[in-house]
Amino acid sequence: MWTARFEQYVAPARAKPEIWRLIVGIVVVFALYAATTFGALAIAIVTADPIELSPTDSFVTGGTPKTVLLLLGSFIGMALGTLLVARHLHNRPVASLFGPAMGRGFVIGSAGAIGVLLISFLLPFPVEIVPDTPTDLFLKLLPLALLCLALQTGAEELLFRGYLQQQLAARFNHPFIWMLLPSLLFGFLHLDFEGNGDNALLVVAAATLFGLAAADLTRVTGSIGVAWGWHFVNNATAILVVSMEGALSGLSLYTAPIEVSELDPLLVAQDMMLTVIIWAALRLYLARRMA
Repeated sequence: MWTARFEQYVAPARAKPEIWRLIVGIVVVFALYAATTFGALAIAIVTADPIELSPTDSFVTGGTPKTVLLLLGSFIGMALGTLLVARHLHNRPVASLFGPAMGRGFVIGSAGAIGVLLISFLLPFPVEIVPDTPTDLFLKLLPLALLCLALQTGAEELLFRGYLQQQLAARFNHPFIWMLLPSLLFGFLHLDFEGNGDNALLVVAAATLFGLAAADLTRVTGSIGVAWGWHFVNNATAILVVSMEGALSGLSLYTAPIEVSELDPLLVAQDMMLTVIIWAALRLYLARRMA
């Protein structure tokens, strides 16, 4: 399971691999993330339209363009927290979290995901979709939305496929620990029984599967670039192109007027299959390119 590139990627984490440092680091990262999330919520409440009945609910669901941007922007706490603990708790260069050729990897990951998703869009959409955000408003906010999406997905990749995967691999040799544990944590952070109903655990499984695929791409390339590019395109599609009702739908061009809790479980399974297809396509390309 170890590759030469992954060995180089993990090497900076070997200087201070103590588990207590990792635990403290996780606490610091999530404390900063919680602080920026509450800060974003406070902005949403203070700047709420007087006729808006529940700005808190709107923030939680991402029901307006403003709240979508605030929710995505709140991940700055996760990103800064990860960079700070790597530098000051583990005495590592922050660049070591990204890995080499990160920009090239980002392009490969995003291009591969776009290619497979475009093919999937040729198939009949399983549920009805309706226009949502007006095109003029969408285009006006698109640059900021893409920047916020890059921040959100980059923060998660830095934490889960960068910091956690590296530090665990520096301490434990078995991939069951350094691949599976961060992926499970990533998956269970998507647990929402209230919003996702009977599909809540399926959503966790889908997120965990993505985490495992992203961890494998990081293992192969020794960088978060490919995983970040794929993650960025995946979230951009779900948030900006077609979103589910009540799931960060405030800035999407189209909305499926159905909640995740109402989805046929087979549709969630199909989404998981699409994850496997994108992962396989990227692995095939990387295998040929690295040969």
